[in-house]
Amino acid sequence: MFKYIGFWFGVTASVACIWILTKYSDLFFYGGIIGILLFGILLLLTNNEKAVYRHEYKQRVVKAILHLINPKWSYRPNGHVSETDYRRSGLFTTSYDRYKGDDLVSGTIEKTDFQISELHTEYKTETTDSKGNSHTEWHTIFKGLFAHVEFNKKIEGKTIVLPDTTENLFGIFGDTLQSLSGRGKLIKLENVEFESMFVVYGSSQIESRYILTPTMMEAMLHIRKTYNGYVYFSFIGSQVYVALYNKKDMFEPRIFGSGVRFEDVLLMSEQFRTIQTIVRELNLNTRIWTKQ
Repeated sequence: MFKYIGFWFGVTASVACIWILTKYSDLFFYGGIIGILLFGILLLLTNNEKAVYRHEYKQRVVKAILHLINPKWSYRPNGHVSETDYRRSGLFTTSYDRYKGDDLVSGTIEKTDFQISELHTEYKTETTDSKGNSHTEWHTIFKGLFAHVEFNKKIEGKTIVLPDTTENLFGIFGDTLQSLSGRGKLIKLENVEFESMFVVYGSSQIESRYILTPTMMEAMLHIRKTYNGYVYFSFIGSQVYVALYNKKDMFEPRIFGSGVRFEDVLLMSEQFRTIQTIVRELNLNTRIWTKQ
């Protein structure tokens, strides 16, 4: 009985702390995080079952962090970017046998609508050992954050920007391998640094160059350096698709260990702010073009 009284007291105190601090000054953002940490510790102490703890952690801790960033954004712990959007992006052409995700965030940044969630897609292979026993192995296609963001012009064709791993692996033979990818025309650009990090395919040289202005390429390079990992982009229809590869589960509670750590909360905050970086760096709020 006293355990549950303490639990709900912690919930009430933490939420009140966050509300008061964020209402009166943005400078108290870290104070709000401290309140979330205190709640997370109480949560760990009062819930021993993994499923219950995970549910409450998502609803109370993760949701509170998101609220600190933007209270108007919606959060669905068990939601994810749809398979339709994943396929439409054209970023990953390998057929998947398992598609799962969570932590769907939807909202608007100034004039720009977006959705972002964690995704994990896999394909399986079946093998048989010398004794005739069959084994199923799962292989990751993509794991990380996947977003689609409103673009301010309807694209007639498609432009796909991928990490340039072939050139890094095969040097001067990379161009030949890239041209055989089957993704469309290989688009060559003048930005040497951009060319060293990305490979671009498109249905139209003119349209791809129209989209990938010098400013746009610099912004994409900055996102790549800020995130410090593989980043994928595609421009299709009226959407920009962005995938950021990450092997870790970014919004899950620490079931084993010391509960909620300060660095964990800060990392979650940074991951949620990734969508703001994408929108602002790509200048998607500025209506340079109008949709036709």
